[in-house]
Amino acid sequence: MRFDELPIPQLVLRGIADAGFSDCTPIQEQTLPITLTGTDIAGQAQTGTGKTAAFLISLFTRLLANEHPAGRPRALILAPTRELVVQIEADAKQLGAHCGFAVQAIYGGVDYMKQKNALLDGADIIVGTPGRLIDYLKQKIYSLKDIEVLVIDEADRMFDLGFIADLRFILRKLPPFEKRQNLMFSATLNPRVMELAYEFMNSPTKVSVTPESMTAERVEQLLFHCSRKEKFSLLLGLLRREGMARTMIFINTKREAEHLHNLLNANSYPCKVISGDVEQRKRMKILDDFKDGSLPILIATDVASRGLHIDGVSHVINYDLPQDCEDYVHRIGRTARAGAEGKAISLADEDGAFFLEAIEEYIKTKIPTEWADDELYVLDYVRTPRPKRVQDIKRDKPGGIRTPDRDRKKPPSRVNTAATKPPVTKISAETTEGNSEKKKRKRVRKKKPAGEKTAGQEVQA
Repeated sequence: MRFDELPIPQLVLRGIADAGFSDCTPIQEQTLPITLTGTDIAGQAQTGTGKTAAFLISLFTRLLANEHPAGRPRALILAPTRELVVQIEADAKQLGAHCGFAVQAIYGGVDYMKQKNALLDGADIIVGTPGRLIDYLKQKIYSLKDIEVLVIDEADRMFDLGFIADLRFILRKLPPFEKRQNLMFSATLNPRVMELAYEFMNSPTKVSVTPESMTAERVEQLLFHCSRKEKFSLLLGLLRREGMARTMIFINTKREAEHLHNLLNANSYPCKVISGDVEQRKRMKILDDFKDGSLPILIATDVASRGLHIDGVSHVINYDLPQDCEDYVHRIGRTARAGAEGKAISLADEDGAFFLEAIEEYIKTKIPTEWADDELYVLDYVRTPRPKRVQDIKRDKPGGIRTPDRDRKKPPSRVNTAATKPPVTKISAETTEGNSEKKKRKRVRKKKPAGEKTAGQEVQA
């Protein structure tokens, strides 16, 4: 199905053409005929299938059909992560470039007053994370009374990140569900997500686009088994063999991401890290460098596994296999987007091997395994010390916390006990007899006969 076959306004079609789109993806083909009529929908599709464009086209069509004085927000889009908010804002400005709507992103980690002033100036469409949206809402910086379209993107991720209480708070401030259109899109529509849909949506139509394989068709998957000590040497060999132009390396913990960053840079592989500890402005600068090709390798935790649309990612490497099966699908979905081809390589060490069976069961296929030859391992690489943990830094400070090793009592040293005994003092027999007589005098007391009065008592009488 082509977009021009659908009842989409010409202003929106011009934005679609500017973005280079002509044919609908499966999720767009199944949802747009429903949402363009104003019906609520709960859509499920894997990552990278065009869910963002599906709800943005419906949103612009609804707002263009109803005239409304400018100044108050008319559409609200909720997303779980800052990166996803920025991505949705960019797509909305591209697809709605000819519609004349003001789009404003609201998320933490950036200039507080700048976003506040932007809301005071007026925004037609707000895209944001729940936390800062609630902050401005409690200050009455903006109002939700005129919301005509509500979009909840990656609803399952909202539950995973603990945003469900904040989400419910915002939804209760909106107009009644029958007076607005509600669109929910998610990678999985589990019972918790559907319960939220039935509570705050107007009889939503459930649409699910789930192919036989959970992963993208054009992703070539590959698995290597190796020990934890051999992982980095194998990674260097793969980087040399594959000639990776634009690569994302996913890792489970921030500390290991910093260590891998230091190792790669020390071995002449420029890279940077995106994690929850990195300042938001710095994160956006890193993403921009990665998108324009000036940064060849990006190391990321699962904060970047969803919502990032970066063209030309040739390889995705799971340096650590994820503990959550869905995260594996989202990670490798960063490559082979929009019909392109890509390669996903996973390294399974002693810990990651325990998650492999659940991942293969979830994606409904077995990941092809390749056994690395000795020539693939690079052993002559530069080694760097691991970054210290927070508790280690605290221990090193004066007056810091004590480690269990320091608290442990040291075993007594072997010394000459005879030399350390106190000198023995000899006591004479006369001293002993004198002490015994004093004790006897203290114990023996004269008893007064009954009825005998003392001199003081006789005077008183």
